[in-house]
Order: sequence, then structure tokens, then C-alpha cells
Amino acid sequence: MSAETPERTSSMNSIATINRREAVRRIALLMGGAMVGSRFILSGQTVPGKTAAAFTEDDRALLDEIGETIIPETKIPGAKATGIGAFMVMMVNDTYGDADHATFKAGLGAINDASTAKFGKGFLACSPAERTALANELNTRDRDHKNKKSKDDSANYFGMMRDLTVLGYYSSEIGCTKAVRYIEVPGAFHGDVPYKKGDPAWF
Repeated sequence: MSAETPERTSSMNSIATINRREAVRRIALLMGGAMVGSRFILSGQTVPGKTAAAFTEDDRALLDEIGETIIPETKIPGAKATGIGAFMVMMVNDTYGDADHATFKAGLGAINDASTAKFGKGFLACSPAERTALANELNTRDRDHKNKKSKDDSANYFGMMRDLTVLGYYSSEIGCTKAVRYIEVPGAFHGDVPYKKGDPAWF
């Protein structure tokens, strides 16, 4: 085998050390920002002059449970197992402007308020079935709000959480290797692969 050129070695080292944040940024660039909506800043850099309030450990714990409600554990781990709360916090801190950051953070309180109004208790005190019912209601409200093309984004917090949960889950090791079928690239080309209804998609 011939020796690697310095240029190729440098390129390989760069690929080998890429972190998840940079990988997600590149995915979003390729997808035109569609995965997290117009709120995503395509540069992927920390938003200059950010003054929005910081997230707490309690916020991260609540986001873990919200994410788990959106993608629950089945025969494979759910969103909580990927550390989805920390992922959402990182994305909001790094890619959302102050206004959307504030809307997202206020949404944590809004979810608890909605839970208390519906069930008489906060989100974390609810059963999985109650959490799912509330999430479905908030998801419908978010979609209705968007369909009306309102300029008021204060009701869009659940859509942000939903989109970030999907992005975070399917960019995690669990999502890439257990929720879908995974083959390391480069690999052989197979133009005719057996498939039966219900098989996971290939990643």
C-alpha cells in the first residue's frame, strides 16, 4: 500500500475528529435548514450578542421527558437515551436568536401550564399516556397556528421541540444504527436488496 500524502492524511484526520455539533451543522446546510426550520442559522456558529436566559438542569430533564414522549422507547431506545435534552439546549443556544430562544424557553413553562390545566399536575407528574395526549394536542395547536400563517411565534414552541427531537434522535448513534439500518460507507454497491413491508429504512 502506498503511503498517504500529507494532504490526504490531514483530510482524514479532520474527518475522524469531527464532532456531533459540526456533523449536525453540515447536515442542516445540505438540507437547506429545513430540518429545524427558518430559526436555524446556517452558519452554525454561536449567535452574536445572545442575551437570552440560560437553561437549567431542571430544564434539560424536562426536555428529556418531552423528547421521550415524542420518540418513546419501544424495542429500541427512545429519545431520552440519546441525551436529547442536552442536544436541544445546545442547538437553541448555538443556532437560535434571542427571540426564538426566549420562545423556546418560555415553552417549558407553557407545557407545564397546559398540563396543569388539562390534568391538574405538571408534565413530569403525568403518566406516559397523559403526556402523549398533551403532546398530540400541542402538536395540533402548533400546526393550526402555522396554517393560519400568524406572525406571532409564541405558540410555536412545541414545533421547535418536535423538530429538534427528530433531528437530535436521527443524528445520534442510537438513531443512526438502531432506529434505521446502517451500513458503514464506503461499502459495496447492491442494486437488488430484499425488502419486506415493515423493514426499517436504510441510513
